[in-house]
Amino acid sequence: MKNIAEVLDHVKTMGIAGHVRPDGDCVGSCMALYLYIRKYYPDIQADVYLDDPKPIFSHIDRIDEIKTKAEGEKVYDLFVTCDVSAKDRLAVAAEYFDSARKTVCIDHHVSNKGFADVNHVKGEVSSACEVLYGLLDPEKVEITVATAIYTGMVHDTGVFQYSSTSPETMRIAGELMKTGLPFSQIIDHSFYEKTYIQNQVMGRVLAESIMLQDGKCIVGYMRKRDMEFYGVDGKDLDGIVSQLRLTRGVEVAIFLYEIETQTFKVSLRSNGKVDVSKVAVFFGGGGHMRAAGCDLCGSMYDVINNITAEIEHQLLAEEE
Repeated sequence: MKNIAEVLDHVKTMGIAGHVRPDGDCVGSCMALYLYIRKYYPDIQADVYLDDPKPIFSHIDRIDEIKTKAEGEKVYDLFVTCDVSAKDRLAVAAEYFDSARKTVCIDHHVSNKGFADVNHVKGEVSSACEVLYGLLDPEKVEITVATAIYTGMVHDTGVFQYSSTSPETMRIAGELMKTGLPFSQIIDHSFYEKTYIQNQVMGRVLAESIMLQDGKCIVGYMRKRDMEFYGVDGKDLDGIVSQLRLTRGVEVAIFLYEIETQTFKVSLRSNGKVDVSKVAVFFGGGGHMRAAGCDLCGSMYDVINNITAEIEHQLLAEEE
């Protein structure tokens, strides 16, 4: 596609959805597309489905209109996924994707093999929000749409510090800022700000983290019973793996937390020498070269051993 308008001809109903446990890029891209359609294509009945977005995204306009569960049988003329790397990662409205008359995938994950009728996947681009921006008429990206896109770009670039950040990323960010959006407030509120309990949890994870592979790999973890003690869930653990990655001498950071008994959500971050997307894909997950994730079953020690073994293969190959 060159423009989202190419897939909107004769469309009267449209569904939009993201991946499970939606992050900033997922929420931002889904909401930006939803707001754009609502404003410039008012004759299209659009619905957006997301899996309980975090309160930190409350600054995005009309976010209260998100549907967090399927609502009976529907057949959409068009169903668009944003930031979804594979069909089994689609949350809430997978049944509507299957029944839609036409499907579109807008994404930036290198692991995305294309699962829709139209696949607009740019693996070299920083975020799904940046990919989406390229499909919109830039003159129609007013402040509400810009705010959603900027939010997603901030989150998937680590406030423009990850290697995926390009000159084009910064140019687009500059264009979005011209709309008058409160860019510093968006960054502080949705990316950096933590509650007192979140800071306590991060402190505990950092204090109990372990160094492996001659200090090239650091592992942080949180068991389910500890999460229950602090009264936190997965949504409260953002930023921990990124903080682990900043440890001097570390090439790969791993953070895992227990979703259910002996079932772990694993987040991986790399400083460049290891392609963590390959590690995640090996275990049924996905992501990018420097940021990826997967779910694994077993004891915590089994999960750590399995993940670090794959990381070690790449580190040894790098040394050779």
